[in-house]
Amino acid sequence: MPITEKIGFLGGGAMAEALLAGIINSGLLPPGKLYVSDLQPERLTHLKNKLGINIVKGNTELVQQVDIVVLAVKPFVLSDILEDVGESVTSEQLVISIAAGISTPYIEKYLKQGVPVIRVMPNTPCLLGEGALAVAGGKNSLPEHHEKVEEICSSVGTVVLVKENLMDAVTGVSGSGPAYMYLVAEAMADAGVRMGLPRDIALKLGAKTMLGAAKMILETGEHPARLKDMVTTPGGTTIEGLFALEDAGVRAAFARAVEAACIRSGELSGN
Repeated sequence: MPITEKIGFLGGGAMAEALLAGIINSGLLPPGKLYVSDLQPERLTHLKNKLGINIVKGNTELVQQVDIVVLAVKPFVLSDILEDVGESVTSEQLVISIAAGISTPYIEKYLKQGVPVIRVMPNTPCLLGEGALAVAGGKNSLPEHHEKVEEICSSVGTVVLVKENLMDAVTGVSGSGPAYMYLVAEAMADAGVRMGLPRDIALKLGAKTMLGAAKMILETGEHPARLKDMVTTPGGTTIEGLFALEDAGVRAAFARAVEAACIRSGELSGN
């Protein structure tokens, strides 16, 4: 379903910029149908100059000009924003929230009856068009709303649809996940340096290996265990490395990391 509606972003931070650029670069909408408001005038000027979109000084003014409203502000200021614009949002509009940890029922209580709300959990690789985004709908969202959100989010990465009670788990895996991968990349680079490689080469090799391995999973559709076995020859180097990782409890450590992040997400969101 092609998108023809005007989209407005309340907040013009890095993730909003990534989505705006993705929408434009994918040809989903022209800059003239995109609007943004932000407290920082210099941020608005930057987005106007870089993307050619419409800048709006007031949040309520923006809401009144668009069909789809994207809540792209920090979670701790979201209630103030919703108190400001809630009465201006109508049931004919669609509200999308990318505010981390904020549930659709929380947002809905600030809005009029019947306003559809959809929650999106993006991650930082969206800035490069390689994001992982989870989408969950509120009580008034319909399949056509989900289709629109999926099309918008697909401009910056891969989209999955989940139930809202799984959003904390999503946070533990893909929301916090990039930090885990950076830690692995740093550890691999340090190990390479220990074995004599220059740091820049070790880091490049480690990062490229992670990227290639991820693409193998996504593009072949093979289970990671099968791909692992394809690299592991009897009595070879890989099995020695894998044994060291298993002996150190790396698999369990990742499981605990995802669990801890999931639990913390629930605490922060009140779940």
